Amino acid sequence: MNLPALLFGRPLRNREAEGRKIGWFEAVPAMGLDALGSSSYGPEAALAILAPLGILGSHELAPVTACIVALLAVLYLSYRQTVVAYPVNGGGYVVARDNLGEYPSLLAAAGLLIDYVLNVAVGISAGVGALISAAPQLHAFTLPICLAILLLIVLVNLRGTGEAGWLFALPAYVFVLCFIGIMGFGVFEAVQAGGQPKPAVAPPPVPAGTEAASLWLLVRAFAAGCTAMTGVEAVSNGVGAFREPVVRNAHRTLGIIVAVLGLLLVGVAILAPTFSVAAMDEGRPGYQSVLSQIASAVAGHGIVYYVAMASLLAVLCLSANTSFVAFPRLCRLVAADGYLPRAFALPGRRLVFTGGIVFLAVAAGALILAFGGMTDPLIPLFAVGAFTTFTLSQAGMVGHWRRKDATPWRIGINLVGAVATGIALLVILVAKFSEGAWVTVVAIPVVIVLLKSVRGYYAQVQSELREDGPITLEDLEPPTVVIIAETWNRLSEKAIKFALTISPDVIAVHLVNLEGPEPDKGEQELRRQWARDVAEPVKALGLKPPELKLIPSPYRKLNEPLLHLLKQIDERTPGRAVAVLIPEIVMEHWWQNLLHVRRARRLRAELLAHGGPRLTVASVPWRLGDAPRRRPRRREARKAA
Repeated sequence: MNLPALLFGRPLRNREAEGRKIGWFEAVPAMGLDALGSSSYGPEAALAILAPLGILGSHELAPVTACIVALLAVLYLSYRQTVVAYPVNGGGYVVARDNLGEYPSLLAAAGLLIDYVLNVAVGISAGVGALISAAPQLHAFTLPICLAILLLIVLVNLRGTGEAGWLFALPAYVFVLCFIGIMGFGVFEAVQAGGQPKPAVAPPPVPAGTEAASLWLLVRAFAAGCTAMTGVEAVSNGVGAFREPVVRNAHRTLGIIVAVLGLLLVGVAILAPTFSVAAMDEGRPGYQSVLSQIASAVAGHGIVYYVAMASLLAVLCLSANTSFVAFPRLCRLVAADGYLPRAFALPGRRLVFTGGIVFLAVAAGALILAFGGMTDPLIPLFAVGAFTTFTLSQAGMVGHWRRKDATPWRIGINLVGAVATGIALLVILVAKFSEGAWVTVVAIPVVIVLLKSVRGYYAQVQSELREDGPITLEDLEPPTVVIIAETWNRLSEKAIKFALTISPDVIAVHLVNLEGPEPDKGEQELRRQWARDVAEPVKALGLKPPELKLIPSPYRKLNEPLLHLLKQIDERTPGRAVAVLIPEIVMEHWWQNLLHVRRARRLRAELLAHGGPRLTVASVPWRLGDAPRRRPRRREARKAA
């Protein structure tokens, strides 16, 4: 088994695509880890904004969370309808494209592309933050751990969505059981103790407040907490990954993800003030995440705590998997419409869109490196793209239902979703603009310009290549064929024989002094060999013998003398096609590349770039070991007779 097969598995046939689709059980970890993991950094981001209130900050989390959960419920109802209307793919890009037009769809695409990249960086950084909470001695290794986890996720996703879903199922469901259990037990203890339970391990003391509560502070906290909803659209974006019955599997997956996320957000909002939990500075030693503080307060530092934190670490780090499922599928749709390079639309050996996976990994890795694996600087950049897409998707669904003359309640649900997410988007933009959201606001138009540029290029290529009407047959004169002849050997012979089948005018070019200033000792021998072994036999068949040209190469380059010769031929025979045959040895082993100069590839590139519109370039390959048995020369054959 070779290395690619070991790492990525065997190549899959097209007919195996249906078998690679997933049900709801695998889809929850494959598409829901972003939303589930955001239950950690979403409330923590809100508490970080409320930190100036001191201990009162955790009490103000409840109204903020209530607004977030209400908006989450609206999104759930809205995306249920999107799945019904678009059972193949109901992502924001497709809905906006079909119902709102080109520029809204590009806005949705740009927002999602940026947000998916940010999600990978934020999820992995937050996961490593959870690890450091449980093992502070690893703080100095934050960045290497982040990059190692990113590499693992990339390798798993290159094997396919099915493997990713099953591999991530265990930590995902352990996380759900652990933290739903911890939250439930913590709420039970709080009720039993009259709202003042004794923590098993007391959280770090909360600094004294420096500000009073204000509407603006609560608005900013809401904007920060909205990062908890950024993964909700992943199910509608990835509908194409579900097996039949598609709609039922998608609805069940969406329902489980939203229900668990809502319960966790409510649990944090209840237990944070109960145990006096506040957000801590991630960049300082001794950092503990909000979920770590709540888990230790409820369960202590026993086996339950460490299992829960291990599952949190896994879910946060693997929450990037949501992007690795949805991002390549989005890129495929955008590339199919001509706004991204076509490589993004081509499935790889495991029927996954390898181009999107690799691009996402490189972009997210660059962000992790730029921000040192820290979550806090990335949070302000988050959610703008997601809520832009939420709003456009819901507005597009309103147009969809109106065109279909659907019942008013269907239109009403998506209308409420569009208005609610639109208001939330404005709040996020205003509240987070100066904190870093301006970067995303600037980046989205830049991405749109790039998408339009790619589309413009493909349109230009298509326009230039389009040809209406019958084929033109007036210019069928055989081309002048030019062959690069390093020496006279079997490879040169193969090229000459092929050239004589397509044209009577064949020119073999040998570049003198290509190896340096020393005299070319083989020049005279080549002339004698050519006259004896090429010119005479060809002439004996009644054909025009190929011409041998020896051209000096003062700068030891192939392209310049050859381009000069092609210019002379073009001036001598204007309008006639020229074909250049480049003999080359096919390398079967990697080490053979080290033993050959490999000028053919560079020459081909130069000819294609500068050879003119009537030039055709072709390779004449020779595979080592394919040589036939040596036949006797003509003279030897006559002598033997």
